[in-house]
This record gives sequence, structure tokens and C-alpha cells, in this order.
Amino acid sequence: MLVLTRRHQEAVVISGTNGLEQVVKVTVLDVRGSNVRLGFEASDEVPIHRAEIWDRICAERRISNPLQGAEQPRERPPYCD
Repeated sequence: MLVLTRRHQEAVVISGTNGLEQVVKVTVLDVRGSNVRLGFEASDEVPIHRAEIWDRICAERRISNPLQGAEQPRERPPYCD
């Protein structure tokens, strides 16, 4: 896990495998106490979900196709094909 410190209006960019294409840009919009508002910029083809929603999507896909991913079970698959 990469851990970064960012302040209000500072951003982090996640690039593609070639390192030159911006896939997702995450900007700190607001910090109030223990709550942080983040803004995500990505093309429409890039799905962005809260972690609990991503986990639910992956679990539903595993239930509908139990043989998929059986070779390498993971705590949280990086991709749910």
C-alpha cells in the first residue's frame, strides 16, 4: 500500500501501465474532522466504486460464476472479470 499525505486541493494521479496515460485523478476537496471529501476524475470507461460496493460486485460475480478465479483465491481480487 502506498501512503501519501495530501492537503486541500492537492491531487494524486494514477497512471496506466505505460506510466504516461492518466487513468484516475483523485483530489482532496474538503477535510472536516475525520471526514475527507475526495473528487475522482476518470473517463466514463473507468468504473469507480466505494470499496464495500466493489466487494459486493465481486461477491455477486463469484456466486454467479463459482469456477471463475478458483485457481487463485484472493481476499479482494484486483479485477472482477
